[in-house]
This record gives sequence, structure tokens and C-alpha cells, in this order.
Amino acid sequence: MTENRDQIAGVLLAAGGGRRLGGRPKALLEHRGRPLVEHAAGVLRAAGCTLVHVVLGARAGTVRDRAELGGCVLVDNPAWEQGMGTSLRAGLDSLAGTGARAALVLLVDQPGIGVEAVARVRAAYRDATTLASASYAGVRGHPVLLGAAHWAGVAATATGDRGARAYLREHQEAITLVECGDVARPYDIDTEADLVHLR
Repeated sequence: MTENRDQIAGVLLAAGGGRRLGGRPKALLEHRGRPLVEHAAGVLRAAGCTLVHVVLGARAGTVRDRAELGGCVLVDNPAWEQGMGTSLRAGLDSLAGTGARAALVLLVDQPGIGVEAVARVRAAYRDATTLASASYAGVRGHPVLLGAAHWAGVAATATGDRGARAYLREHQEAITLVECGDVARPYDIDTEADLVHLR
């Protein structure tokens, strides 16, 4: 892999077991005829991330079999049941040695966030100290861009299902908010009622 000093890696968090969906892993939910994880990885690629790391957990073997994720680096998170924080740590750890200078973090269960929003947040990158986030009517959401200078701090505070939330709250004055409410809808697929968003 050619090392690009300004490389922004996509990190897709797709390990969840879908507790409120009767134990159906979100990565395997069908969207536009394909697994949701495949759709989300495609969004990161189309937004300009040539390096995409996909963090898997629940039924990882089935996800590998069913989803076309060629060209992606698949990262297993054996501790996925402990929450999204473990997946974020696994994803950031997997970038060591890649030459990536920032991680663009996307959640698998937000199919209303497409290429345009992800590309906008990616464009906020300046250097390894960058912190940027999509916002929706001024409210911070996903995706989030974490410059490499922040990875250790994020990993140290990523516990349970909070992900980077605690770290971002402590550093909110440094975050560049990128308004995406005109091009994306940040709903989550969490419950049976949310499945209406998939097609």
C-alpha cells in the first residue's frame, strides 16, 4: 500500500448484535437488496476513502460470507457484546501502521447518511489534529472525523456504548461542525419500527 501522508481511512462500526431487533445483527439487515454493511462500506468508498476498515462482531462469519466487502480490511472485535466503545477501539487500533492520518467513523445502522454527507465531513480534514463531525440542525451526529493525534485519547475514554462521545464532549471547542441536515437523515435502525427505513 502506498503511504499517503494525508490518508483518511474509513472506519465502519458494524459489530452490533441488534438486541432490540430480536438478535438480528444490523450488518446483515437487507437494504436495497444487499446487507446493510455492504451499503455502508460502499458509502465510505464513494465518499473518497480508499482505505476502509470494517469492524465485525455478531455473526462475523456470516457477515463475511454474505456481504461483498472486497478491498475492505475486516477487523474482528471479540468483545463486541461490551458495546460500541470496544468496536471503536478495535477500529482505531487496526489503523496502526497504515499511514492513515485520520479516521472517518460511520455507523452501520444509519443508512440515511449517504455519500454527500460523508464527503462533506471528510473535506473538513486539515491535519492529524482535526476533529470534525456532521451536524443536523446544529446537533452533533455522525459521521465523525478523528485526526490521528486524538486516537489514543478517544480509545482511553471509549467505554460501553458511548464510543467517542465523552472525548468529543471534553474537546467540543475544537470540533468543526459540518452541517449535513440538507442532504442526510441521521435516524438509527434500532427497533422493529425503524425497519420501515430499509428497502
